[in-house]
Amino acid sequence: MKKSILILGLVAFFFVSCGETKKEEVKQEVEAPVDAPASEKIKTSDDYLALGKELFTSKTCVTCHQPDVKVIGPSIKDINKIYTEKNGNIVAFLKGESPAIVDTDPGQVAIMKANLDGFVKNLTAEELAALALYMSSVK
Repeated sequence: MKKSILILGLVAFFFVSCGETKKEEVKQEVEAPVDAPASEKIKTSDDYLALGKELFTSKTCVTCHQPDVKVIGPSIKDINKIYTEKNGNIVAFLKGESPAIVDTDPGQVAIMKANLDGFVKNLTAEELAALALYMSSVK
């Protein structure tokens, strides 16, 4: 429970910190989840953003999700819009703890579930928060 609250707090902090209206880079230090190695306890939001972007590419999310256009899956901007409108939790979805709210077509959901099971299931809480941060930064 505490870990979930910490993750949600980090995601909310990053979402606000990287808002469209804030042009300067955020250099504040944030604490990583309690179970992170000691060397990773403190990171900047820029570090999390870079990690999220790297994960988005290396975990092949970019194959189906582009910033502005629907390819196989919805665009990142569409995902952000719907998750904001419906007060959704992208981390919970990535962990398989909440249903799809963007593209609910059963075929699309099956494809995404297979990808989540194959590429995302072993990500740490910190990596999931970084991935959510990167996605929320795409405006």
